Amino acid sequence: MVVIQNVAKDLSLNTRHLADILQQVISDLKVGDSELLVRLVDENEIRQLNKTYRGKDKTTNVLSFPCDIPKEVGESILGDVVICVAVVKSEATSKNKTFKNHLLHIAVHGILHLLGFDHIDDNDAVKMEALEIKILQKLTKKSDKLLSVLSPKTHPQQ
Repeated sequence: MVVIQNVAKDLSLNTRHLADILQQVISDLKVGDSELLVRLVDENEIRQLNKTYRGKDKTTNVLSFPCDIPKEVGESILGDVVICVAVVKSEATSKNKTFKNHLLHIAVHGILHLLGFDHIDDNDAVKMEALEIKILQKLTKKSDKLLSVLSPKTHPQQ
């Protein structure tokens, strides 16, 4: 089950559809029975979390916090993905991408971190990027859902 917390209060997002898409992603990754929290935050919150947990006093687009509950407890909790909406919007603009597509990319990236993927060394980065591309290409084929991630109130060029 995917839960979206839109504490950034970005009304341009259709969080129900975003949750549905991300549920499909974790199902395709064979962890669909797990719980996933995606928290959409502002720059202050992401900066504080980045400083507290990574020692970096700056904003970032996404942070992932894997669940550390022992398997013996019997709970299937994937973890938390925290995304800074403002940073993702800024990155999307600077990279000439749509906000919705970049948001999905960043969410997928965060989910892969929860599953143990990383990009610290080049070999791991290549593997992670290849899987991101595969997932995003599959999502692109389901473009009707992708188009509804943003509510009709937003401008299509975002």
